[in-house]
Amino acid sequence: MGGLARWGRTGRRRPQVREWGKARLTGRRRQPGNGRPAPLRAGAETQQRTEADRQRQTEAETRRRAGGRPRPGRTPPTSRRSPARPLTSRPARSRRPHTADAPHPPGGPQEAVRGHAPAGPQEAVRPQEPAGPQEPAGPQEPAGPQEPAGPQEPAGSQEPAGSRGRSPAPEPYPPAERPAPHRGFGRGRGARQGRRVGRMSQVVLVAGAGAVLAGAAVVFLPEGGAGLFGAGSTGVPAGHPAAPGAAARAATAVTAGAQAAPAELAALIKDREAWVRDHPGDEASWAVLGAAYAESGRRAADPAAYPKAEQALRRSLEAYPAAQGNVEAVLGMGALAQARGDFGAARQWGGKAVKLRPKHWRAQALLVDAYRGLGDQAAAGRALERLRKLHAGAAAMTRTAQVYRDKGWREDASAVAYDAVAKAATPTERAACLARLGDLAWERGEPAEALAQAEAALRLSPRHAPALAGRARALAALGRPGEAARDWAAALAARPDPAYALEAGELAQSLGREEEAQDRYDLLLDRSVEGMTQGADHALTLARYEADHGSPETAVRWLRAEWRRGHRSADVADALGWALLRAGEAQEALPYARRATEQGRRSALFSYHRGAIERALGRDGEARRHLAEALRTHPHFSPLHAPMARRALEALGEPSAEPPPR
Repeated sequence: MGGLARWGRTGRRRPQVREWGKARLTGRRRQPGNGRPAPLRAGAETQQRTEADRQRQTEAETRRRAGGRPRPGRTPPTSRRSPARPLTSRPARSRRPHTADAPHPPGGPQEAVRGHAPAGPQEAVRPQEPAGPQEPAGPQEPAGPQEPAGPQEPAGSQEPAGSRGRSPAPEPYPPAERPAPHRGFGRGRGARQGRRVGRMSQVVLVAGAGAVLAGAAVVFLPEGGAGLFGAGSTGVPAGHPAAPGAAARAATAVTAGAQAAPAELAALIKDREAWVRDHPGDEASWAVLGAAYAESGRRAADPAAYPKAEQALRRSLEAYPAAQGNVEAVLGMGALAQARGDFGAARQWGGKAVKLRPKHWRAQALLVDAYRGLGDQAAAGRALERLRKLHAGAAAMTRTAQVYRDKGWREDASAVAYDAVAKAATPTERAACLARLGDLAWERGEPAEALAQAEAALRLSPRHAPALAGRARALAALGRPGEAARDWAAALAARPDPAYALEAGELAQSLGREEEAQDRYDLLLDRSVEGMTQGADHALTLARYEADHGSPETAVRWLRAEWRRGHRSADVADALGWALLRAGEAQEALPYARRATEQGRRSALFSYHRGAIERALGRDGEARRHLAEALRTHPHFSPLHAPMARRALEALGEPSAEPPPR
């Protein structure tokens, strides 16, 4: 440029101009690059250089007068950022994203104006080698009345200047259903931030964070009040049908991670199915639908819902990948893996959710459940600490009680479980908390307390399957087997869980009802096989059945496979030790029985299994101690195994008064 005035985007003269003028007066100039002065050329060469500079100045002045560049100190005729809008009516300057689809003319890049038709003179494009003054482009005819200033359409929604001849980009939404515009479709840091803001501006949380899966499926509302569940106080665009009120309650009643009622959950599934048929690109609704499928399948013990849940969640991830921030679909996949019994996969999805959103409490809750299933109590405790810092609702209290139970802190677990009941947000969640409180009382050997808690839960939710199962156990322990059998039938009708079928069959077998017991065992096998074909893991329940009522060798094979998968909880260790004893491998069974009882959890069934293994190995003293501990913890822990424990303890007799031989 030599001594030409250099102009920035703001139209101000750069300080190099003054320095160049001072250098001309002193006969010195700055050497480009190093900032040190260099002497001017002398003689004819200097004269030629001066004439060339004067000619360039004259050409620059001519272009400025023709409209090429504004003079300093004067208002330019048009704005370079908006050729169609006078500068006096231009809004405050803001960062605009780069329009990737707009081609650059040969003379330099020209920014496309979005959302406005040309209504004034456009700025002439400066050529590379001007040969003389150029006339500015004449005013163009306006395409129509100009819309008032307001939100602009996203880049690509209008054909930019210079893109004639290209095929127009397909519209992602019909004009009536196009989402609210937002920025950030270009390149660079600002564009990436704009894309994130744009993604979240399309959907916002209902009531902050509506959840379905005990906090696993968040329901969104489009920006501007357009809701997923029909018209209301927020307002819905024309053409959006109003959804049933039960669906909205299922989505919004559990802002702290509470459970929705089964009928409301079914209404939510029906509503989202209808919505995604007409809006297949709505990744938020796919995530909600997938999480609702997973929760419905878990509650009803219906494995057929799991493939539908996975399909819906993967549709959400295809529309909005996890790498771009689709944390709701990631949490839904983790909850689905947990419902299927795949704790390793649940841990991986929970880790992804934590990376996407470290302060998301539901991600920590998912990790607590996954680590408990894997038998990693230390990791579960660390995840629980993070969860309690982020959330103080019933979901956090319930998981705290479960972790305390695994460590053997029975009184602390019961106290926290009472707090969870007080923090429950919905009747369904309160019933679930009461049922867990009854289970803790049952494990302590207090069937009357367990019965009271189960009945309180059933008053809130009469068909709550865990409460029905808890009442059936308590009634059997209190010597009311007929009522217990009735409650087991009701629990299986509400939720045909293979674990419930095993307990109901053992109760019928203890009462001498062989035909009824066989029907329960057949139901167990049928539901387990169906679940395994749909991706559910029922190996633990099947192994327990095979160890006592079928082939112990088959139980050992299944449980060894579970152990290799990393499922090393106290329940798997106890079941594997018992299956090895039943298969004639008592010596190999003892380490697994020790691991189950020494992790901290106080279980009468675990103590009985260890005592039976030690008795088979001739360790009468240890066997006597553990058998007595089992009956002391819970005298009626099982309708089949508690009488066996009494007979085994009686067979061992009292300990000898003589010291053992050295």
